[in-house]
Amino acid sequence: MASPCQILLLLGSLLALMSRSPQAWGTPKVVRKFQDIPETYIYVQQALWYAMKEYNKADDDKYTFRAMKILKSQEQVTDSLEYYLEVKMARTMCKKISGENENCLFQQDPKMQKVVFCIFIVSSKPWKFELNMLKKECKDA
Repeated sequence: MASPCQILLLLGSLLALMSRSPQAWGTPKVVRKFQDIPETYIYVQQALWYAMKEYNKADDDKYTFRAMKILKSQEQVTDSLEYYLEVKMARTMCKKISGENENCLFQQDPKMQKVVFCIFIVSSKPWKFELNMLKKECKDA
């Protein structure tokens, strides 16, 4: 059985942990807030490639989707580089089983056309070759 001193020490430790700022809970410190950057920037293109790969992997559609246009691209610096992307995407004529999606043509048949608007936040640590999806929010356009 724990002594009253051990219980007080444990309660004090728990209280100290609970009162710490969210920064202490694993939220990275923002060094530079999101700022607009060109969509042609190499790391924006890399983040878009990763976002499209993850979107197509998770989506139930039998056809792949490809970005039509990057509507907004921003970068934030924390312990990684974070990319905020607003993307207009459309269904292509390539089925997922083909493994191809970067050179696929968009659907021409009006019955098959589908356009989606997505917001992605991708974390990149290029020095470690790491990419992670922090946010994916999509809706039909």
